[in-house]
Amino acid sequence: MTDFDDQDTQTSFRPLTLPCGAVLKTRIAKAAMSDSLGDGRGAPTNAQIRLYERWAEGGAALSIVGEVQGDPRFAERPGNLVLAPDMDDARLAELARRGGGNGCALFVQLGHAGAMAHPPISTPKGPSALDLPGLTCEAMTPAEIEALPAGFARAAALARSVGFAGVQIHAAHGFLFSQFLSPLFNRRTDGWGGSLANRMRVLVETIAAVRAAVGPDFPVALKLNATDQLDGGLTEAEALDIIAALNGAGLDLIDISGGTYFPGAPSASDRRTSGPYFIDFARRARARTTVPLMVTGGFKRRAEAVAAVTSGAADMVGLARALVLDPDLPNRWRTAAGGDPAFPRFASPPEGGVTAWYTMRLTALGEDRAPDDTPDAHAALAAYETRDAERVAVWNARFAR
Repeated sequence: MTDFDDQDTQTSFRPLTLPCGAVLKTRIAKAAMSDSLGDGRGAPTNAQIRLYERWAEGGAALSIVGEVQGDPRFAERPGNLVLAPDMDDARLAELARRGGGNGCALFVQLGHAGAMAHPPISTPKGPSALDLPGLTCEAMTPAEIEALPAGFARAAALARSVGFAGVQIHAAHGFLFSQFLSPLFNRRTDGWGGSLANRMRVLVETIAAVRAAVGPDFPVALKLNATDQLDGGLTEAEALDIIAALNGAGLDLIDISGGTYFPGAPSASDRRTSGPYFIDFARRARARTTVPLMVTGGFKRRAEAVAAVTSGAADMVGLARALVLDPDLPNRWRTAAGGDPAFPRFASPPEGGVTAWYTMRLTALGEDRAPDDTPDAHAALAAYETRDAERVAVWNARFAR
């Protein structure tokens, strides 16, 4: 790989020092995705380990393993990893080592699906009871809410002990902390509901517990919605207030995204607009915090990533689907030839079909197979659902409910 003399591009590849002192080698990150490549028992497969190794080889400065559960009772899918005391530390350590090669910092995204926990393996529970088409859950008890910070802290400490380079707390895309922040899904009338201060209370307490558990020199990041993109959900004004309130809370990086995966709701990644989604919000957030900002969503071209960093709107750029299409993209963007990935176009995809297509392509990458570029979202969804259904029994046998 040969760098070329383009000042703006080189700015995007200079190191970033986080508040805790950790240094990320460039400003290009592989954002968290639910790769669904765990073995059904909460441990990484060979394909998953190889997948993160490929992204490290491809030049990512930061790579984040999506939806890692500290509590297997509230998992998003049976392909999630689990960070718990009785898990296979050796396999997790191998993932941390190989996915953290080539100077890449490998973080785990600590998640809790809450109301969106997968019913065949979980008992969905959220801030409030819900009975909606495709989504039913119980309300969490005060004792269950009070236990959340300690649970996340234990998972974060385990992540550090097996060799991961940092953690990201997931408070976006409609998962548990996102549910607490949203007045649409948090209808509580006690100390965890109503005002924004109450709705963000458990998140603030969790960040503090995680920081205390991992110490001052270990990166702690947060993924936060700029907006739920739902009527009655979290607004941009509230999200900006959250960012301001968390300044000084011990965070090293705030990853700005948006949207929700609640059934029937459009996700940010399925938006029809062109260009990055949350740059304007990040510019406003920059005035409300000193914490480095990462922006994820809609980046398809090198020029967009470079502009986000050089303009000062973002300190890092998070790439997701672009790195599914080309895991070597960060290395490629450092050369004069550059080159942007060709995104497929899907004709009338079923709900969840596009996400399934990208997820199944991740499997091919992890298995070092040439991926099928045919944009058949129906076939991909069928394969994805079949694989998950096969792992339900495995998960339930491992984590007896």
